[in-house]
Amino acid sequence: MLAEFLGTFVLILLGVGSVAVAVVGLPGSGRQFVDFGPANWLIICWGWGLAVVFGIYVAGGISGAHINPAVTLAFAVRRDFPLKKVPAYWLAQLCGAFVAAALVYACYRWAIDAADAKAGLARDESLATYSIFATFPAEYFGDSWWGPLLDQIVGTGILLLLVCALIDLKNVAPLSNLHPFLIGLVVVAIGLTFGTNAGYAINPARDFGPRLFTYFEGWGDIALPGTFGWFSGYWWIPIVGPLIGGVAGVLVYDLIIKPVVTARARAMEAQEEGPATEEA
Repeated sequence: MLAEFLGTFVLILLGVGSVAVAVVGLPGSGRQFVDFGPANWLIICWGWGLAVVFGIYVAGGISGAHINPAVTLAFAVRRDFPLKKVPAYWLAQLCGAFVAAALVYACYRWAIDAADAKAGLARDESLATYSIFATFPAEYFGDSWWGPLLDQIVGTGILLLLVCALIDLKNVAPLSNLHPFLIGLVVVAIGLTFGTNAGYAINPARDFGPRLFTYFEGWGDIALPGTFGWFSGYWWIPIVGPLIGGVAGVLVYDLIIKPVVTARARAMEAQEEGPATEEA
């Protein structure tokens, strides 16, 4: 549990920190003089990708570095992880995310307050500064819950499908402890391809831990129940969507790819052993 706590802590500390840089750090420090744009989005995508890499390196040797409740549930469904340990992992991940969000806030409180003051907004009216910590759906979805939910299912399904491929030693999995780097690149790819729909939470702890913190810190209804302008009651979508998507991703891999690579591995082992012979 401590390893999952610390791995998730590192994930959120660096990931949310990269969003803080892009949203309030660069503009407020005088180092950026243009509106939020593609360059800021690249900071966020690469920040989250590297956050995943180092979060896995921190906890991988002890807990397997799930650092994501969707990963924990998906591995339990495929019987790679004991079901009875799921609640403990989820609790550790949620606590790690909450504490990391608090530390990012402590470091960027001045920049957040300056950004809200410049915009003339009270904290509970500021979607921009809230978005440093947790996710929200794009305005084109309106008040529809189906579009963002589908986005989270698809994004997390891609994540788990590719994670399964990268850790399957019977397939073309990387060696020499390169898994964390490539899983981090998966997260970068998801951010670059599906990120703008709903902020690519793809991790219930990544969203709900910081969301809970922002609720206590004054963002009010934007955090819980997740209501602002075009969306309402949004808080559950980054939880339910990733949990469904994670299970779907491992099932797709296990039904389509795993049987074939397993059969081929057995055939190769049989060929290497050769026919049984009697000793002289």
